[in-house]
Amino acid sequence: MFAVEQGASFRSIARGLAEQGILRESYTFVLLGRVLGKTGSVRAGLYQLPERITPLVLIGKFARGEVSQSEIVFIEGWTFGQMRAALDAHPGVRHETLGLTDSDVLHRLKAPERDAEGLFFPDTYHFNTGASDLQVLARAYQTMQTRLGTAWAQRAPSLPYDTPYQALIMASIVEKETGRPEDRTMIAAVFINRLKRGMRLQTDPAVIYGLGAHFDGNLRKRDLEADGPYNTYTRAGLPPSPIAMPGQASIDAALNPAPSSALYFVARGDGSSQFSHTLEEHNRAVQKFQLKR
Repeated sequence: MFAVEQGASFRSIARGLAEQGILRESYTFVLLGRVLGKTGSVRAGLYQLPERITPLVLIGKFARGEVSQSEIVFIEGWTFGQMRAALDAHPGVRHETLGLTDSDVLHRLKAPERDAEGLFFPDTYHFNTGASDLQVLARAYQTMQTRLGTAWAQRAPSLPYDTPYQALIMASIVEKETGRPEDRTMIAAVFINRLKRGMRLQTDPAVIYGLGAHFDGNLRKRDLEADGPYNTYTRAGLPPSPIAMPGQASIDAALNPAPSSALYFVARGDGSSQFSHTLEEHNRAVQKFQLKR
C-alpha cells in the first residue's frame, strides 16, 4: 500500500515512492509526469501497488485515482458511541477524531446541533481507503439530513411534532422498541397517541439510555422511579435527544404511523407485540404474555 496525502506535491510523492523501493529513483518519475502533464492530477488515498510497476503505469493509476476502497457498516439502533468505536477500530480510516469529544466532532462537521446522538444515518458507506473518519461522518450526517427532510415533507397531518428533530427523537424510540418490522408503524402510533393525550411515553429504552454505563442489563423499579431527563416514566413529552440511530423504516413510521387509537403494547415473547386500546385490555395482555411467562 502507498499513501498519497491530500495536497502532496508530485515531487514529494516521487520521493516517497523511491524511499519505499517502489521506484529506483524519483527524478525520472517527476520528469515523466511533467512531460505527460499529470503532475497536478494525482488523487489522494491509498493505492494497492504490485511489486513491479513501471513509472508510466504508475502515473496512469495515480491520474485515474485507482485508490483502494473500504467500507464500514453502521447498524440501525446503534448509539453514537458505538458508531465512533466502529470508526476507531477500522483499519482503513484515517483517524482524526481520536480524543475529540462528541461536541468537538459536531464542531468539526459544522453541525448546529448540540447532541450528536441520532444525527447519523445507519447504512453501509464505501470510501477510499485512508479517508478521514470526519469525511465518513460528514456523509452519514448529510444522509440523515436528506432522508429526514424528505420524510418530513411527506409526513401525515396532525402529528405532535414542531420540528423534524422531534420526529427524529420519536423515530429513535420506535427503532429501539420494535421487535418485529411489521409492528413498527403501530408502535409509532401508540407513542404518538400518548403524546397527543399528554400521557407519559413510559418507554424503557429511553430510561436505559439515560442510565448509560450504570445500566447492568437489568432495569429495576428504582431505575423507573429515579427522575432524569430520559426517564419517560417520571417526565412527560419526548426525551431531550434521540436515543439511537434510527433507520429509514423507523423514520417513516414516526412520520406516517398506522391509523390506530391504541395506547399500549406489550411484548408477546416471540418478537411481536400485543396492542391495546384501554388499560384494562393492556393489563390482561400483560397477565397473558408477561406475568405467566
